[in-house]
Amino acid sequence: MSRADDIRAAALELFTDRGYRATTMADIGAAVGIRGPSLYKHVVSKQALLAQIMASTMENLLDLHHAAIATTIDPAERLRRATEAHVRYHARHHAEAFVGNREIRSLEQPHRSEVLKKRAAYESGFRNLISAGITARRFDVTSARLASYAILDLGMGVAVWFRDDGELTEDAVVWEYGELALRIVGASTAPRPGGP
Repeated sequence: MSRADDIRAAALELFTDRGYRATTMADIGAAVGIRGPSLYKHVVSKQALLAQIMASTMENLLDLHHAAIATTIDPAERLRRATEAHVRYHARHHAEAFVGNREIRSLEQPHRSEVLKKRAAYESGFRNLISAGITARRFDVTSARLASYAILDLGMGVAVWFRDDGELTEDAVVWEYGELALRIVGASTAPRPGGP
């Protein structure tokens, strides 16, 4: 792990435990054993660290989403795989999810707009999958937007409660949430009568 990676990891942990505003650059430096001015050789500012953490979280989610849906054209299977990737990420990255949700208000421009744009692209990826399933008469749901919000919110909640040593394995949770997503959209296993 590089020095920059160490600094990012320390910042993430401190932002999770104390919050962005209560964390100082001196705190971050102390966590990695770097004093004051030397820290600025590796990072521009605390704001830049927060922006990097939040932007990279969204980039990772977008990449995982695209990879998950790339190998099938079936609407239900695409939604299942996208949901499973979403849930698995949140099961493994509690701190990134926590900071990403809590500290959006702490982002300054232009970072805030950039992260919000990535979030909108991620949500629209789910909405487009659901819309395609509705068009193919495979999903029976009134609002693709509301269904996408419901699925995304369910997945994000996993970061709050899931633990590796808990009652359910990661794979069990991922599978069950895939099933829940399909129930939310009223998925059928075959095209509805009158479909293409």
